[in-house]
Amino acid sequence: MPIQTFGLFVALAFICGYSMFVKELKRKEKEGLIKPYQRTRIEGEPVSTSELVLNGILGFLLGFKIVHAFFNYSKLVQDPQGFLLSADGNLLGGLVFGGLFIYWVWKEKKSTQLAKPKKVVETVQPHTLMGNVLVWAAVFGLLGAKIFHNLEYWDEFMANPIEGIFSFSGLTFYGGLICGGAAVLYITSKYGIKPAHMLDVGALGMMLAYGVGRMGCHMSGDGDWGIENTNAKPGMLSWLPDWAWSFKFPHNVLDAGIPIQGCTGKFCHELPVGVYPTSLYEFVACLALFGILWFLRKKIRYAGMLFAIYFIFSGLERFTIELIRVNSKYHAFGLSFTQAEMISLFMVIAGIIGIFWSINYAKKHPETIAPKYD
Repeated sequence: MPIQTFGLFVALAFICGYSMFVKELKRKEKEGLIKPYQRTRIEGEPVSTSELVLNGILGFLLGFKIVHAFFNYSKLVQDPQGFLLSADGNLLGGLVFGGLFIYWVWKEKKSTQLAKPKKVVETVQPHTLMGNVLVWAAVFGLLGAKIFHNLEYWDEFMANPIEGIFSFSGLTFYGGLICGGAAVLYITSKYGIKPAHMLDVGALGMMLAYGVGRMGCHMSGDGDWGIENTNAKPGMLSWLPDWAWSFKFPHNVLDAGIPIQGCTGKFCHELPVGVYPTSLYEFVACLALFGILWFLRKKIRYAGMLFAIYFIFSGLERFTIELIRVNSKYHAFGLSFTQAEMISLFMVIAGIIGIFWSINYAKKHPETIAPKYD
């Protein structure tokens, strides 16, 4: 099937993050810390030219690729990424889908059109806006993740910049966290949500989403693995499957390692020596840390503190895993460190500062303190 494992888990990660964001926003709304706002819209307007054009373009692109994929399924399966990014497609399919999309939006608008459009003031609950917010988070998060990855592996990027930019693999979490998080804070602040509350809302979702995404790294074998592990499995871990201790990542998407006997086609390589499956360890660690954050979410009443604790947990988790993970290293001031180790250290420090800041902020703004739960 034309499904890339890593992409599938990234999609699942966004779904998990979205569900937690909505759940936490509803909780904050119920606590009275995040309030609805008034929005004015025009009801009964006819369809605009821009709506017709945008829907026509979207329909054309979908039809152009979907119909082409239907008649060239084997090519899609062999290289989904190359197939989707190529200029190949079905012109007739694009025109038909484009026409259908234009007709659909015209008919939809026609059914609600009024002889004289009127202004309507409506009350909007912030959690209903998470779909739009998620789009901004996805765009800027993926962009940031790609930029940080290319900066970390600059030599590889310069050797093949086109693949470095457009490849679906090669994403750095911290780049996504910084850029995606900044976009979310900017958009939600326009809806009157205080950044401290929004950060708390995001803590659980980001921890869970990161863990799910790491499982995608493990299942696809995208290179986010550990150093070679030829050590015998300790007796205290005798219950642990061998592959969870030392894994060769057979059929990895990088085709790294040596050929697998009897395997034909794509992804027929495995590592010559087993390595620590660090992405699997991160998945387990993040689930455990998510459980702790879930337990703490109603006990912590100061705005921003839950996110500060998330920052500390996330930084410690990643710094620890870097000790047994293969990664590009920087060298400065006589020290050797990875990009993730440097950012993790900053996260822990920022998290500690954030705890003291949240206490001081609560003293100055008692209205931001969450109510006690029975």
